[in-house]
Amino acid sequence: MAMSIARSLLLHASRSEWLAEEFRRRSFARRAVRRFMPGQDVEAALAASADLAGSALGTVFTNLGERTETAAAALAVRDHYLRLFDTIHERRLPAHVSVKLTHLGLSVDRTACLQSVLELARRAETTGSLLWIDMEESEYVDATLGIYRDAKREISRVGVCLQSYLRRTAADLEALLPLEPAIRLVKGAYREPAAIAFEKKKDTDRAFLQLAERMLDEAANRRAFPVFGTHDMKLVREIHAASERRGVARDAWEVHMLYGIRPGEQRELAAEGTAVRTLISYGENWFPWYMRRLAERPANVWFVVKNVIIR
Repeated sequence: MAMSIARSLLLHASRSEWLAEEFRRRSFARRAVRRFMPGQDVEAALAASADLAGSALGTVFTNLGERTETAAAALAVRDHYLRLFDTIHERRLPAHVSVKLTHLGLSVDRTACLQSVLELARRAETTGSLLWIDMEESEYVDATLGIYRDAKREISRVGVCLQSYLRRTAADLEALLPLEPAIRLVKGAYREPAAIAFEKKKDTDRAFLQLAERMLDEAANRRAFPVFGTHDMKLVREIHAASERRGVARDAWEVHMLYGIRPGEQRELAAEGTAVRTLISYGENWFPWYMRRLAERPANVWFVVKNVIIR
């Protein structure tokens, strides 16, 4: 119960502009966030990717930000990512890119947002990378899946994220399978009502494994490319066993983990032959994202309170 309350408070805090400004002013907060990101600028992210490549770890880059409010700001985000794809190619990094649609102006102009996604997906295709479309709050699921479908019909190298804590996800997965999709499955890290999302961790975990097995059924025949975004090593081992029972090739699925979380296990999995990518985030708009990372493990909240508020 205490953990559930702490998680709820952290997710609520993630939307507070006042708290965001207070955290950005604290040197401790800036140091603490480095646990999950190598630095705020793109060069720090690129350098970390090159270092990880030495351990056979791929990368997924995200420039932190969401809910862009103007068309000009959305186009600037698109242009940043277009340059990033070119840099990935020039430096020969084994990297993908993941974007939030509200960062690309989904709430400003859906048509323009779709055009930006198509441009980015084409650039991913020509540079040998892949564009991931991240999933946000439940209010954006239909729009996100609609844009993914539109993009996937034109360009193959684009994937989408699904969240196992949403009650609707099993149906969403079945609806996407005819597209032979690339899907990154995560548990979910937003504040949602009980009617929409599972309240108990065990229910989210159970749904995650069931969805993973369904995705592996399709991957066995190369009809889907599943990616599992989790730091739960027990769950990773269960997924690995399920893939072996189905005869799924090692290169037909991946595990994605955050930068700074279980780095030893990431390297061990890669050494064993599992395809692993590290999600590297960067940028100045880190506060909402950081609060959601803390909410994934609410025991961290006392560490933050003790060092940020008490000091």
